Amino acid sequence: MLKTFNEPPQPRLSRTGPAVLALGFRPFFILASVGATLLIALWILIWTGKVGVQDYYGAVGWHGHEMLFGYVPAVIAGFLLTAVRNWTGVNTPTGVPLAALSILWLLGRILPLIPATPPILISAADLAFLPLLAAMITPALWQGKQRINRIFVPILLMMAAANLLVHLDALGVASSGALGRDTMMHLIVLLLIIIGGRVIPFFSKAVVPGYEPRSIPFIEYAGMIMLGAVILGEFVALPPWATALLAALFGISQLVRVLLWHDRRVWSTPILWVLFAGFFWISAGYALYAFAAFGVVPLSAAKHALTVGAIGTVTLGMMARVSLGHTGFPIHPRRVIEISFVVLNLAALARVFGVMAVPEKYLFWIHLSGGLWILCFATFAVVYVPILVRPRADGKPG
Repeated sequence: MLKTFNEPPQPRLSRTGPAVLALGFRPFFILASVGATLLIALWILIWTGKVGVQDYYGAVGWHGHEMLFGYVPAVIAGFLLTAVRNWTGVNTPTGVPLAALSILWLLGRILPLIPATPPILISAADLAFLPLLAAMITPALWQGKQRINRIFVPILLMMAAANLLVHLDALGVASSGALGRDTMMHLIVLLLIIIGGRVIPFFSKAVVPGYEPRSIPFIEYAGMIMLGAVILGEFVALPPWATALLAALFGISQLVRVLLWHDRRVWSTPILWVLFAGFFWISAGYALYAFAAFGVVPLSAAKHALTVGAIGTVTLGMMARVSLGHTGFPIHPRRVIEISFVVLNLAALARVFGVMAVPEKYLFWIHLSGGLWILCFATFAVVYVPILVRPRADGKPG
């Protein structure tokens, strides 16, 4: 998979217009970090009964939807609108089209919070985002020579279908909200293992002298097939033993995969170890998923290992790395961001293992985990927003 990083010559970007709309990562990483902060802060207020939310998704449904279909797609949009340009040598939307896509994302977050908003308007605004993102990257991907990159379009469309399941439930058409959220969670992990297989060895090789990543094609493809089977299993209600087996095998495949990439020197470089830590959380999450199939551990523990641990850690690390690399700064995050990588892992440990170890302190662990999450992403916003709204430090466009 590393061969996809033989990047073609890059087209010139316009120097006109505001810097924040020069490439997709700029507005969407701002929206993602600010959104991750505010969405969890609001959720804690809702959870404690201090604030109400209109009954479109329901309180718990709103929380799950906004993190999976709000925060994460903002990170995905920022990454793909930037990376696809690198992979193909073809410009992706900037300027006004990029601003329009950003506003559409914002509408999806704001409309459910406004009382008396027509449900059909909420669903229309939110459902439009992922298909439009797919449409925006399709021309560049189809002009690019590496056809493997086109896989991101059907994945985005499957994510849009998962979102439709949530909205059909919210609109009272079908009882499919939980299925849509669970499917989206697995699809995000699928996206992580595809992108991670490219960027983690690539980033490590650029930083660690003499680093040579290893991979086994069978493990690469078997992992994706097993995760695909887990996703299908959500729709056909597999027996517990089958769910447990598939989840365990997938978790093992990702553990083997990351061990093949592993070099102990990565742990001295925070911008690398945070990504490796995220992949260890993937393995832990699916191991817990296997145990949860038999009721040994709560299913929520497995889900939060994947969402807070794997997805949260990898996305924070990716945003920190990509933001520096594409704004002309040395790829050395500030110390406070490196500390945030540690703190976010502590948030995941509190939410997953704290709750299981001392369940009578459930509310304490929820508040601790949420507070640490807010601290991490608020810190990212404070440090990176000024970078993301200014022109590149090296004077180049982009």
